[in-house]
Amino acid sequence: MTSQKVENLLNLALDATETEREKSLQLDVGYNPIDRMWDLIIKYSGDLTEVRNISERVTELMNEYAVITVKESGIEALAALPQIEYIEKPKRLFFQVTNGKRVSCIDEVQGTRFSLFGQGILVAVIDSGIDFTHADFRNVDGTTRIRALWDQSLRPKDGEGPPDGYALGVEYTREQINEALRVQSSPERMSLIASRDSSGHGTAVAGIAAGNKGVASESELVVVKLGNPSGDGFPRTTELMSALDYVVRKALEYQMPAAVNISFGNTYGSHDGASLLERFIDDISNIWKSCICIGMGNEAASAGHTSGRFTDDEEIIIELAVQDNQTSLNVQIWKEYVDVIDISLITPSGIRVGPVQEILGPQRFTAGQTEILLYYGEPSPYSTAQEIYLDFLPRESYITAGTWRIVLTPRRIVVGSYELWLPSEGVLNPGTGFLYPTDTTTLTIPSTAGRVISVGAYNALTFSYADFSGRGPLRGGETFTSKPDIVAPGVDVMTTAVGGGYAQFSGTSFATPFATGGTALLMEWGIIRNNDPYLYGEKVKAYLRRGARPLPGFTEYPNPQVGAYGNIVSS
Repeated sequence: MTSQKVENLLNLALDATETEREKSLQLDVGYNPIDRMWDLIIKYSGDLTEVRNISERVTELMNEYAVITVKESGIEALAALPQIEYIEKPKRLFFQVTNGKRVSCIDEVQGTRFSLFGQGILVAVIDSGIDFTHADFRNVDGTTRIRALWDQSLRPKDGEGPPDGYALGVEYTREQINEALRVQSSPERMSLIASRDSSGHGTAVAGIAAGNKGVASESELVVVKLGNPSGDGFPRTTELMSALDYVVRKALEYQMPAAVNISFGNTYGSHDGASLLERFIDDISNIWKSCICIGMGNEAASAGHTSGRFTDDEEIIIELAVQDNQTSLNVQIWKEYVDVIDISLITPSGIRVGPVQEILGPQRFTAGQTEILLYYGEPSPYSTAQEIYLDFLPRESYITAGTWRIVLTPRRIVVGSYELWLPSEGVLNPGTGFLYPTDTTTLTIPSTAGRVISVGAYNALTFSYADFSGRGPLRGGETFTSKPDIVAPGVDVMTTAVGGGYAQFSGTSFATPFATGGTALLMEWGIIRNNDPYLYGEKVKAYLRRGARPLPGFTEYPNPQVGAYGNIVSS
């Protein structure tokens, strides 16, 4: 399939065999092989009646986006509908206090002068769930500070169900959580509230943003545990979009300003804000009084990105190390469509494949024990970029180990820049990566969305930038698209742990909730206390930037490590 309404990766997945999908890291995401169904993201205009006639399930989101489930045989008819603007498949998402509060000037605004604790603000945590029994999420009288909890991963029992308008999981109210907290027996509690945070990630994030020892310690919480329908432990962009839609609707229902925390991301995409996920986030940021904080990811030191510039007569050779027992691998090459290049591959044994002709659609090659799927894309309605996607699949158990060479031969160069990304290091064997990586533009998607507050990490003890923290700018970005927007403490942060205790965590996942909590304090000062009733959205970002101070060692701003201004300060 080569429909121009369908993203490149989905076109390739629809052309691939069942075996190829199973072997790929990306192609099977969103596909149910038993029912031959796809979960998809659509952007549409007008009415969804004809979409509902084709689909098995439709979850309508705000601003003419929807998440649907459709038979594979119905996708061509779906793409032919005039009201359908674009279709994408889901992508996997990957995870990304005391001293942190002090160096972020949280303590200062919680002193007698301001006494800001997030009262009247809704802090939304979209993550792996929460330990709702933890003392840090309870009021003095023992009742919960959680206003609503939606666990997308649960199967409803009698009397339970998802929120109105959504198809997955179980929603619990504050009253139901309080009922469970009154029960002393753990099995009985489990029967009342079955939601659990098995990884502890969401509990840790929530503790920093809005725990009783965290930043916005008097905010109410809305928590969404992202589902993982494939059972592989990774949530997907479809679940994230539904969660964000739910959170904004809850904020409207409660008539409360909302600070939203997202500590997930992935490396697939053009990194310029063009995907439906990024555009949806930017669109929904215009609704109600909200701010969305997203972590930059932990890919800067992973050797998963490289970049450079073409010249008219110089062949570019990119070396990619593949370790033993690597079951699959993919490479995205992104460039401007006006630049024309040839692509060749050289295997570790020296066999050359190509140059490959620029033909829209999938092409297949075999090199020793490795099958290669290649897809030449065209620009989408939202981007001038061209993607060339390479999927390395084993013919038996593993792809060929050693150093692969990707040869880019320029034919006509106008812009000249190129970027390559691998999957997140969390799904690759240690040592698999580019031999000459670049650490710029290693921020993960959707921290690339323009209207979000993108958050990097630094060490609050040494005031040094965290080497793992994803870096900007956006692909092709100029000063005004500089990312991150801010950085915050993200190394050895002490926060809430599942089971009632506390533990240390590192990563931009744990820097982001400092920004989220700080956002809640600003919105309390502005909106709740009527000092600035318009202090939400981009205005909060502007306040955070202006209140930031430089990290030691940085003299030029903006820069790709700490962004335009420095570390987070709420002064």
